[in-house]
Amino acid sequence: MNKFRTSLRSLLTVTAVLVLFQGLSLVHAQQPAPKTPPPATATASPFGLDAPYQVEWVYRIKYGYKHEWWQIFKKYQIATLDKEKELGYVTDYKVFGPGLHTSEDSRWDFRIEITYKNITSFLQALPVESSLFGNDETYIKEENHRWELTINHWDLPIYQIDPHAGAE
Repeated sequence: MNKFRTSLRSLLTVTAVLVLFQGLSLVHAQQPAPKTPPPATATASPFGLDAPYQVEWVYRIKYGYKHEWWQIFKKYQIATLDKEKELGYVTDYKVFGPGLHTSEDSRWDFRIEITYKNITSFLQALPVESSLFGNDETYIKEENHRWELTINHWDLPIYQIDPHAGAE
């Protein structure tokens, strides 16, 4: 596995574990003291163990290479997401492109929103890509090239906010 993918997966794993522990501490902190009735408006943590776990991948590509980058991304990353969905780890994913242009500092070319069944499924899905492609030379070469074409990228755990829910 190439060094970029390894460090990315490591970062995502650490993020997931930190979020998991944060979710557990929030859930524990929300539990009422013994013999105290639970509050009527209690809400679950968005990062609870059984809650869907959502991640957003965002990419900015070098000008003139968007099509080439997308072909490599589909070959490996979409194939991996499809396999994770087939295995039940991913419940849904959506790929977005911008509708208009923005300033260079806020420009992005692709956003991928992935919904995992829960945080455990996210962690179980981590080895799927290497099980599909292993140390195949073409895979490593093409993925390294895709990263060379990537100007900026980030992965961000996200959650949906209900605008009609009580103040948090």
